[in-house]
Amino acid sequence: MVVDKPTGPRSIALVGPYSSGKTTLLEAILHICNETDRKGSVTAGTSCGDSSKEARERQMSVEVNAAHAKYLGDEFTILDCPGSIEFFQETENALAGVDAAVVVCEPESDRVLTLSPLLKSLQEKGLPTFVFVNKIDKAYGSVHDLFSSLQAVSDRALVLRQVPIFKDSIITGYVDLASERAYVYKEGDASRIIDLPPEMAEEEGTSRFEMLEKLADFDDHLMEELLEDIEPEREEIYSLLQNDLRDGLVTPVFLGSAENENGVRRLLKALRHEVPEASIAAARAGYDASSEEAVAQILKTYISAQGGKLSLARIWTGHVKDGDSFDVGRIGGLFRLQGGKSDKLDSAKAGEIVAFGRLEAAQTGDVLMADKTINSPTDAILEPVYSIALVPEKRDDEVKLSAALSKILEEDPSLRVEHKQETQELLLLGQGEIHLNVAIDRLRNKYSLSVKSRRPKVAYKEAIRKTAKQHARYKKQSGGHGQFGDVQIEIKPLPRGSGFNFNEKIVGGSVPRQYIPAVEHGVKEYLTEGPLGFPVVDVAVTLFDGQFHSVDSSENSFRSAARIAMSEGMPKCDPVLLEPIYKVELSMPSEYTSKVNSIVSSRRGQILGFDARDGWEGWDALIAMIPESEVHDLIVDLRSATLGVGTYRSEFDHLQELTGQNADKVLQNRN
Repeated sequence: MVVDKPTGPRSIALVGPYSSGKTTLLEAILHICNETDRKGSVTAGTSCGDSSKEARERQMSVEVNAAHAKYLGDEFTILDCPGSIEFFQETENALAGVDAAVVVCEPESDRVLTLSPLLKSLQEKGLPTFVFVNKIDKAYGSVHDLFSSLQAVSDRALVLRQVPIFKDSIITGYVDLASERAYVYKEGDASRIIDLPPEMAEEEGTSRFEMLEKLADFDDHLMEELLEDIEPEREEIYSLLQNDLRDGLVTPVFLGSAENENGVRRLLKALRHEVPEASIAAARAGYDASSEEAVAQILKTYISAQGGKLSLARIWTGHVKDGDSFDVGRIGGLFRLQGGKSDKLDSAKAGEIVAFGRLEAAQTGDVLMADKTINSPTDAILEPVYSIALVPEKRDDEVKLSAALSKILEEDPSLRVEHKQETQELLLLGQGEIHLNVAIDRLRNKYSLSVKSRRPKVAYKEAIRKTAKQHARYKKQSGGHGQFGDVQIEIKPLPRGSGFNFNEKIVGGSVPRQYIPAVEHGVKEYLTEGPLGFPVVDVAVTLFDGQFHSVDSSENSFRSAARIAMSEGMPKCDPVLLEPIYKVELSMPSEYTSKVNSIVSSRRGQILGFDARDGWEGWDALIAMIPESEVHDLIVDLRSATLGVGTYRSEFDHLQELTGQNADKVLQNRN
């Protein structure tokens, strides 16, 4: 049986936790493929994006980095994705346009849980996936134990493709279980084939049989061969590995050290032979690769203050030439990105990932065609879990700040800007503290804008517990017409959530009809800041009597009289502070549920209950009511307690009375 090797360009995403070595693996691949003269020469960011400075400052990738490589005649675009959970939107966007993903992880069993959300996302997308266990030269413990830990967080069947060769407790090479060949590592060079060490024979045989058993779960013919002790042909094994990967049934696991280039060539060969051709990914996305119509999807937007806008795009079908037009406009340049460089192209074909210049109307996620644009669904954008309030250091920069933020949001759709009317603040929302700090750094580095950030204010309110009646008169005489307004009002509490209600029970014309709206207006003016200093809610005010002067009364005088009546009457109504309570659904691995319970309780949260998280084996979902003031940095504690994988979503639920020391603290800070 001959295995057909896919042809044409293919695209690979390198994904995995922060510090797992994805960028080092990319550099090793480019060095092996003679795309770079030395490792370490590929930096985060692009010729258009200015985020490389932020990446260097934090020693981490903060956006997708694209590169091109050719291995044994086959072309690959490789997207190096950020590892921090705070930049997971970048990864999600990139995964929408690749043929396969390589999950890079470290050989630490106690940290494989960090792969769980990523592996879940890859499975839901049906994306062919490899696992590359990096830093294998620094591994401790059993590789088989590590493999078992990996399988525990993967819904797909994992297939161990290699077992390590040890010498003096150091991994010096590996045995390829598909070819049954043994190799010894050579730093910076291809591994050298050797005879299978006699002491490895039993382990190799057992591991290989386990690999074949996994494949036989999806192939009756192989199952029959194993039951009858028939050794399957090597070509049959490779064909099954290729087909099962394409169909999303298995995830092969490879070992290596990107820093030393150990195992990287073997990974490249697997990518070359086993990653499905570009037409498979196009069909998965709903496109016929044989179509001549040009269809492209924007995976990432880069904007620089000087270089303009670049849109990184996967071409699903057809050919694209520099100067061609889509529904959103004409392409102003076609480029292949290579780390911090960009090479100009005349054209690109289906399967390639290239950058379009100056498509100003195109947004990340959009699918572009000649006659229409399919916009990215909003449910593909991660919900924010952290926020800060922004204030420009120079008041004159407010308009400039608004324009700069709109461009930053174009580059990163998981950022959100809101004008919070209740507190009169400009909020920047995102996936965590680092995420928002990077956005602030971009404002400074790219747009020369300095901003101050602070914790957002909580939208406290106040209400009353008692009813009171109040008489007030506004009288002013200064020559000519004076001002006279006299009102008697009743102030009483309403049930929570009722809002504001104004009534009048005037009889006999004690307050003329034309002045009653002015009384209501004066009452509303006062309610914007009650006796405790916050907006008043859930209150009813009734105007039941008053007096007027035929010459001196006016709308303004009755509005002023109403404000005086409220200011004198409200303190008698036993005012009480109200704080916003949010309904919060937290998700975490079951082993950390008790820790999360403690976090919620320490934040004055009321736990309503928890259950297994739907579709996530070994995960729980906990529902609680938590005050808004305690939700602000909840994500920090949650991630700290769950190896970074815990998350939550929240929505406003109700207002609740706040008393005692907590209320005193709020009032002190208010003053």
